[in-house]
Amino acid sequence: MDIKPTPSLLPPSVGIGLKPQHYEALLDPSCPSGRSCWVEVHPQNYFGDGGPPHRWLTAIAERYPLSFHSVGLSLGSADGLNGYDLERLAVLCDLYQPASVSDHLSFSGNAHNRFADLLPVPYTKPSLDHFAREIGKVQDRLKRSILIENPSRYLAYRGDEMEEVEFISRLIGVTGCGLLFDINNVEVSATNLGFPPLSYLDAIDPALVGEIHLAGHAVENHDSGPLLIDDHGSKVTQTTWSMYRTFIERAGPIATLIEWDTDVPDYEVLLAEAALAQAIMDEACYAFAV
Repeated sequence: MDIKPTPSLLPPSVGIGLKPQHYEALLDPSCPSGRSCWVEVHPQNYFGDGGPPHRWLTAIAERYPLSFHSVGLSLGSADGLNGYDLERLAVLCDLYQPASVSDHLSFSGNAHNRFADLLPVPYTKPSLDHFAREIGKVQDRLKRSILIENPSRYLAYRGDEMEEVEFISRLIGVTGCGLLFDINNVEVSATNLGFPPLSYLDAIDPALVGEIHLAGHAVENHDSGPLLIDDHGSKVTQTTWSMYRTFIERAGPIATLIEWDTDVPDYEVLLAEAALAQAIMDEACYAFAV
């Protein structure tokens, strides 16, 4: 590959996920001054040709930087990535020139089925080699480096040969991709698998991070203890806020998304969460500068 790793072109500020119910608010010039500085899009929602979704997205792209957060490439599938999604993603990138493109450290299909879930991959050398090849195909096709998001996990493979952070770091070293660091996913995985979240946090090199995600999750109580479900359907938890503050004070300002995909709230509620993240980032900027 002749692709060189590039830093995120997103502004080092707080963005929100783009939802149809917020189209008008984002384009209303009378919106609060604390509105989002950038928006993140699930490109699969815009794979159709033309129509109202593209008219809205075109208007929004004229005012806000875009981040494309893909949920369908299925980079970890043993039979290879989803070629249809990659081709449609390439068309959208040519059309909208997003500041950032990302997908997940997961698989969501096999030779016979597509799944709605982002399923975990084993952390082994063969898995690393496979994932690196598939990322290479994406970066070659898009002619840009991409970000890969750390997963939320509910189980671990018995045959894992390395920890998740090592797997991600080696993957970045081989491919030149970057990390989309989802801090809520750290809380979810740490609780479900029983490892200390701050150790994970401390092991992440901020230089590898091109974007941060913050979200809420659901909690199921079982006899064996709580099970956290990464549903993006509520406010950011205090634990995730605390980890975000800890990380951003060490890393400095990084583009941060408030991710809310189910039970989507009113625009003002989303802005209030974004304002909390921006306040933490502003404080971190001061501490980082001093």
